[in-house]
Amino acid sequence: MPTVLSHPAVPLALALGTGGRLTPPRLLAAGVVCSALPDVDSLGYWAGVPYAHLFGHRGFTHSLFFAGLVALLACAAAPALAAHRAWAFAFVAVSTASHGLLDTFTNGGLGIALLSPFSNHRFFAPWRPIPVSPIGVHGLASARGLSLFAAELLLVWLPCLALGVVGWLARRRSE
Repeated sequence: MPTVLSHPAVPLALALGTGGRLTPPRLLAAGVVCSALPDVDSLGYWAGVPYAHLFGHRGFTHSLFFAGLVALLACAAAPALAAHRAWAFAFVAVSTASHGLLDTFTNGGLGIALLSPFSNHRFFAPWRPIPVSPIGVHGLASARGLSLFAAELLLVWLPCLALGVVGWLARRRSE
């Protein structure tokens, strides 16, 4: 997986491109949290859940179905998020689903169960340039952790920033 520090790049870029009127701060905060939420399954390691299990790491919580369920909760919570229901659903769905999709670009693990619970088949993208990060945050301050984050700056943050700026420029041009 990319580090927990890089998953928020997607909702942050999306918010930059769409602006505060469409994506208010509360919705952005929910998107940032939801972009990292799928890694809650790593708690299964300490509970003895096998990696390849439906509820193992990179299993159900990394699926598109899970992203849809979380997005339904955001839709229901849209008034509290100060957002329109349809946009709360879409923004949180993309933010949550981006986690599993980004993880398919990593070079380690068993793959991502994108179609769970209908299939536990694990997928990888055809191109896997992102170095897999260790589970937990203890290794992020090491030389390897800094090397991982440097790669993520180039492979995750820079493309997301570019897309966010394109959206921002398009929005500014239409105003």
